[in-house]
This record gives sequence, structure tokens and C-alpha cells, in this order.
Amino acid sequence: MSQEHTAHTQPRRLSLLDKLIGHADQALRTLVPGAATEYRPSPAKQRPAPALDDDEKRHAAGLMRINHTGEVCAQALYQGQALTAKLPQVREAMEEAAREEIDHLVWCEQRINELGSHTSRLNPLFYGLSFGIGALAGKVSDKVSLGFVAATEEQVCRHLTAHMTELPVQDEKSKAVLLQMLEDEAKHATTALDAGGARFPLPVKLAMTGLSKVMTKTTYRL
Repeated sequence: MSQEHTAHTQPRRLSLLDKLIGHADQALRTLVPGAATEYRPSPAKQRPAPALDDDEKRHAAGLMRINHTGEVCAQALYQGQALTAKLPQVREAMEEAAREEIDHLVWCEQRINELGSHTSRLNPLFYGLSFGIGALAGKVSDKVSLGFVAATEEQVCRHLTAHMTELPVQDEKSKAVLLQMLEDEAKHATTALDAGGARFPLPVKLAMTGLSKVMTKTTYRL
């Protein structure tokens, strides 16, 4: 077999530039409204449209906007980790989790549109910050990277649980979305720990909680 034929049959290794281009494409799909495509239909489609007054719509949209930005951050976190993760199986796990989170991203955006509102204007900022944190965590070690996933998903689960009680009672469409998201996020947290993720100490988790409060307060309206 000739060397030329061998070169053509070997899989091409992606350069750092190739990877960055791929991540830039994923960033655009995450940040541009309507660019992402869901893999599963939204749970909200099976629920009747609730009768909400203007204040209830604004409140529901604000909560769903927070959850949408949370999914933007999750996408960025996973993409950053996949860029720097050392073990192939960890990179694959990060990319698989990111694909599953796309459903949440689309579902939240659809519901926000139905409520006559918009996604957060701060999403590019939060995407950039989360991507950097994810890349840094992956650079430190896969154990820290997976631990960060678990800790983040635990934070998201707490937000989702609280939002389900804060939504207008009759808004079953939004609640159906959050319920499925809660199930998926809890699975991601467990998977990350089972794969060898570090359990973060309480001070780290408290710092993460403080950062998440900044995100929720700013994106509720903006």
C-alpha cells in the first residue's frame, strides 16, 4: 500500500484552529434566535395555552428567560470543556450533554416567544464567561471538569424547582418544559459524578450560587 493511500485512509486530526471554528459555529447556533434545532419535541406542545394576564405573561417570560440563559451558559460550559478535556471519552460526554441541552435551549426560546417576549440581551456576555470557565476547568483536569458539570447542574435543578412554584398556577405549558428539563439536568449531574467528577466543597458551591444570583437578577428583565 502506498504512503499516499495510507495518508488518505487515516482520519484527519483536527487542529486547534479547526476546533475553534467548530466552537464558533456552535456559539452562533446557540446565540442567534431560531438557529438551534430541537432533537425532541417540546413537552409544552401537548398542553393547552393558558389564559394569562399581562403581568402573568411578563413574570412567566422573565422566569423562562432566566432558564434560557442558563441553557446558553450550559452550552458554553460544555463547549469550553470539550475544547480542553484530556480524555476522549470525557470530550465525548461533554459534547453529548451539550446536544441534549440544545432541546432545553429551543424549548425555552419557543415558550418565551409564545409569551410575547425576548431572550436575554446579555446572552453573549454569559456565553463568553461560561466558555472560559469551562475551558479552564478542562485544562486543570477532567476530574475538576466533570465536577464542575455536576455542581452546575445541581444549581440548575434548584432554579428549576423554584421556578415551577413561582410560575402562574395555570401556566402548565411552561411547567411541562421545566419538569422535563429538571429530569434531564439531574441525570447529567449524576452521570458527571459517576464518570469520576470531583465533589466540590461547600465554599466553592456558595461562590457558584452567588454568581448564579447575578445571572438570574440581570436576565429576568434584560
